[in-house]
Amino acid sequence: MIEKRQFYIDGQWVNPAAPNDMDVIDPSTEDTCAVISLGDQADTDAAVAAAKAAFPSWAATPLEERVALIKRLGDIYTERREEMAEAMRIEMGAPIDLARANQWGAGSWHIAGFLEALEGFEFERAYGGVDRIRMEPIGVCALITPWNWPMNQVALKAIPAMAVGCTMILKPSEISPLSSVLFAEMVDQAGFPKGVFNMVNGDGVGVGTQLSSHPDVDMVSFTGSTRAGIAISKAAADTLKRVSLELGGKGANIIFADADEKAVKRGVIHCMQNTGQSCNAPTRMLVERSRYDQAVEEAKAAADATKVGQSAESGRHIGPVVSELQFNKIQGLIEIGIKEGATLLSGGLGRPEGMNKGYFVRPTVFADVTPDMTIYREEIFGPVLSIIPFDSEDEAIAMANDTVYGLTNYIQTQDDDKRLRVARSVRSGMVETNGVSRQQGSPFGGFKQSGNGREGGLWGLEEFCEVKAISGVPMA
Repeated sequence: MIEKRQFYIDGQWVNPAAPNDMDVIDPSTEDTCAVISLGDQADTDAAVAAAKAAFPSWAATPLEERVALIKRLGDIYTERREEMAEAMRIEMGAPIDLARANQWGAGSWHIAGFLEALEGFEFERAYGGVDRIRMEPIGVCALITPWNWPMNQVALKAIPAMAVGCTMILKPSEISPLSSVLFAEMVDQAGFPKGVFNMVNGDGVGVGTQLSSHPDVDMVSFTGSTRAGIAISKAAADTLKRVSLELGGKGANIIFADADEKAVKRGVIHCMQNTGQSCNAPTRMLVERSRYDQAVEEAKAAADATKVGQSAESGRHIGPVVSELQFNKIQGLIEIGIKEGATLLSGGLGRPEGMNKGYFVRPTVFADVTPDMTIYREEIFGPVLSIIPFDSEDEAIAMANDTVYGLTNYIQTQDDDKRLRVARSVRSGMVETNGVSRQQGSPFGGFKQSGNGREGGLWGLEEFCEVKAISGVPMA
């Protein structure tokens, strides 16, 4: 049994102010794999006080010294790769090969990306000949991260905050806390000054709300559900702190008749990656009518070929979803999809054949989905794909935009003019075309109820800065 009850506050591991144990469940086995403690107001206050006390000196620390510490942290993160992958495998069910490559790799990729972005980041800029613009750290930051891509989100928040001179309190998801505990160990090992980075485990209604409403927290950076993002915004309103949100999605994957032959299969694989637990997953496949029947067959074949297995096993299979609550939610939405008349092509209710334990979901594809159906509108956050036909470019754009979300849309066509035209017309913070991923440092974030912030690269650095204009002191 792994026991990780302590919090990292002011450069040391400390016991919680009051005992409040919580079991961490391995979703592959449904067994308790670890125990943590949930913090209360006293723990939150201590972490915020430590961050507040450390801010003046850390903000004044020369950039090269901050960069050197981040590089050291990156080296340690690489040295302890296997530990980190194993932590994410256990806590949220990522198959071990995915945990080593994608889950661990996302953190490494972002650390490198921010170090590169820092090389071209101007903390002081000339303006109009006699003014200068300064980018200054915003202050004490609360970083609230989700369970589905633990190190991706921790790196997207903690690294730029450290880099520009902010101090912080990390509250990871209580469902997948082990990787963040390990990250805190790495920060300590790297030798960051005490109080720069603090970590308190807790749930949303407890530590999450306490951080969001705390008068000494200058900014909240949150990734998670739209419902929780709204609650955090309300909690933060009384203190007028900055709130940066990366929330849910219901991405459309628009496949035109002239899309390449692998477009449908690629879309299914992308939807199922990480067991469908990605806010930017292409969960609505919109297919031009003349290619629709062929796409339905191809999607069924791709879903049928998707293997489900234990997180400890090597391979390209998908693992369980993260929790019993998530499993039940997905099962309920699959049942609603069937009742509302969508055509079930693959998968469906219950666990995959031969599995009677663990939160495993059958890779599921629905065809003939219509905009009035629940599965068309709600974020399922599981390995479930909906396929819908369209007849014209304008109709495809209208369908893609017919959602409260606006995170990532996808476009597949060999017509470059059409591809750019549609990309400009869809209402989302990101558009990926023809299977080409966005580049390192490209801004991640959405429109509408998908949030209001941008993470990654120069945009991610600016997110943690205040802008100060100074007149009459021109740049030399």
